[in-house]
Amino acid sequence: MFEADRTVITRHLNNIFKEKELSLKSNVQKMHIPNSDKPVKFYNLDAIISVGYRVNSKKATQFRIWATRTLKQHLINGYTINEKRLAQAQDKFRELQQTIAFLEEKSKHELLTDQESKILELLSHYSKTLTLLEQYDKDKLSLVKRGRDKFQLNHEKTRLIIEEIRKELIAKKEASNLFGLENSDKLKAILGNIYQTYGRKELYPSLEEKAAHLLYFTIKDHPFVDGNKRIGSFLFIYFLDKNVYLYKKNGEKKINDNALVALSLLIAVSVPRKK
Repeated sequence: MFEADRTVITRHLNNIFKEKELSLKSNVQKMHIPNSDKPVKFYNLDAIISVGYRVNSKKATQFRIWATRTLKQHLINGYTINEKRLAQAQDKFRELQQTIAFLEEKSKHELLTDQESKILELLSHYSKTLTLLEQYDKDKLSLVKRGRDKFQLNHEKTRLIIEEIRKELIAKKEASNLFGLENSDKLKAILGNIYQTYGRKELYPSLEEKAAHLLYFTIKDHPFVDGNKRIGSFLFIYFLDKNVYLYKKNGEKKINDNALVALSLLIAVSVPRKK
């Protein structure tokens, strides 16, 4: 790392521990590695920094210039900028700005009249993803558990479900005879799409991804002559319910009916590139 001979590094390490600049026990760990007949010593970051301030080489000098400048900046300003993480944050904020612009534009659509509060609620939930950056900086980011689907939708099951909805809505005079009539083989394609694999791995491995794409494709690809938004929303809820994933532990739905209406309408009025 510092472009110095191994014996030079060893001498500096010995002096660092001899002079009690660092504790040998706290900063060195012996580990076995493959094809080695004896343990190898691994040094932590504190030891590497200490060596960097002792070695006389061009690389070590460059390190000291950088480290001193960074330390000085921190002492004067009270903070240090991590450019990589700052770039990640900027990307997130740009994405949030695009989402706000998208929702602002679509909220003016006639289909979304009186849905303003639900659109703001969706935006509020989305903006919470920005807290992931803070959690990452504080080493508190935990892996989100993703659901696994045990119940699968096939074309035959789905047709029976839609037929039941159709009968009920026609009886209530809330749908015409065109409701739920298939438009070519688009429904089969959608159901095949959410379960498709590549290299024996599912493209949408989690239950959440399958449910989201089921809702999106059913509304966007128009697999039915009439009723695409209603059928897509029902299948979305039905799929989650059958996989015992619709409700929180307190009995509340994970996505309420009004939010689902707003989301479905946003999908309907959006363009495919905004998927």
